[in-house]
Amino acid sequence: MTRFLLQNLDLTLPLFLLILGYISGTIAERRHYRSIEKREQKFLSLPAVTLKEIPNSNQIEGRLVIGNAVISIDYFKRALAILRNIFGGRVASYESLVDRARREAILRMKEEAAKLGAHIVVNMRLETSSIGRSANQKRQIGSVEAIAYGTALIKNNQT
Repeated sequence: MTRFLLQNLDLTLPLFLLILGYISGTIAERRHYRSIEKREQKFLSLPAVTLKEIPNSNQIEGRLVIGNAVISIDYFKRALAILRNIFGGRVASYESLVDRARREAILRMKEEAAKLGAHIVVNMRLETSSIGRSANQKRQIGSVEAIAYGTALIKNNQT
């Protein structure tokens, strides 16, 4: 068996690296999701809403808060996405990439709002963009950037 692997190193090495990449990418993604879920529980009491009106605005101070995240896709998921693009259908590997970027950006925005002592974030907006191959015309692995921003409302101590 060892002799076969050594004789066919040009085939077995890429296969081994692909499997290693898949395993390590899956582990990293699961770890990131666990971190996101834990932090989301922490910030459940700090809502982020798309509401534009600020109630009792004379007693509240508003501050811009921003959170952004750039998440890269691993080579294995990129290969699966290429195959899916050929045959059509849902590209689950990109869905998880965008989901992680979106949730991470919202969490970072909420963390910034919590540091300011905010009780709510209003007029929250979320935008995404791609970085990498399509952005700079190089043959590099792609990434997704998500940016979440809104107005953190902080109660004025002056009455």
